[in-house]
Amino acid sequence: MATSATSDQLLVVIDPVARRTDGESVRIAKDVLSAGATTKVCMPEGPEEFARALARRGSRRPVVVGDDRALVRAVSLLHRQRELAGCALSFVPVGGALSVARSLGVPTGTVAAARTVLDGVERRLDLLVDDSDGVVLGALRIPPLYGPTAPQEVTSVGTRPWLRTCQSLVRTLVPARPAREPAPPAPGPSRLRVEVDGVTLVDLGQPVEAVSVTPGASGFAEVEVRPVSVGAEASPLRVSGRTVTVTGTDFRYRADAGVAGPVRRRTWTVWEGALGLTLPGR
Repeated sequence: MATSATSDQLLVVIDPVARRTDGESVRIAKDVLSAGATTKVCMPEGPEEFARALARRGSRRPVVVGDDRALVRAVSLLHRQRELAGCALSFVPVGGALSVARSLGVPTGTVAAARTVLDGVERRLDLLVDDSDGVVLGALRIPPLYGPTAPQEVTSVGTRPWLRTCQSLVRTLVPARPAREPAPPAPGPSRLRVEVDGVTLVDLGQPVEAVSVTPGASGFAEVEVRPVSVGAEASPLRVSGRTVTVTGTDFRYRADAGVAGPVRRRTWTVWEGALGLTLPGR
């Protein structure tokens, strides 16, 4: 479902990271938006000012200029204030991390994105909301765990005191070599229980390479589990559902522009049509 996003009253919130990394794109976005609508521009210096600017938007339609982190921050704030249902958010991507915006259908070119703010339509998109009130706009992934580092080799010198004395003497005469940093542990399989709508898709006894959950359509999430292959390559397991629960030992997950965890249990629920985002008309 899409509705016109036309509005002549805009609150343009420019993320400080965007101003530092690409001031020219920020200037272009401001010029295009100001030419087509009445704008009030806010330049917060940090997260608290960012949140305060959104909270004081009044009847103005909020436009966020920044990267994926700024978009996720704005959606999270509006969700926690329970104001997403009555708010159409617009976004002009500026910065290096723009994969979430691209996956949602927002143009990544500055001029095209700013024109979409002025001429686009509001589309209602599904969100994943977890049991700690966190939101996921795009995909979340649980990567392989990192195993413990290998124990260092220990050499016994037995009980011969003369040998220990010689070794001590050598250590005092020869400069000690700088200790080498241990190599990072190699990734290993995860052992997780993945339940979709209360049905166990994979249990702790089956190691998995990765798990991904992506908001689909009409209130469903697409879940993919890749079991560890033994011999022949194992086929990924794919199902759809409204609620996904993952249980394991101290696992982390990548959601949108960041990494969360470690947690031992997390449940994500699809909120159908929770986010109103201005996108190009079709």
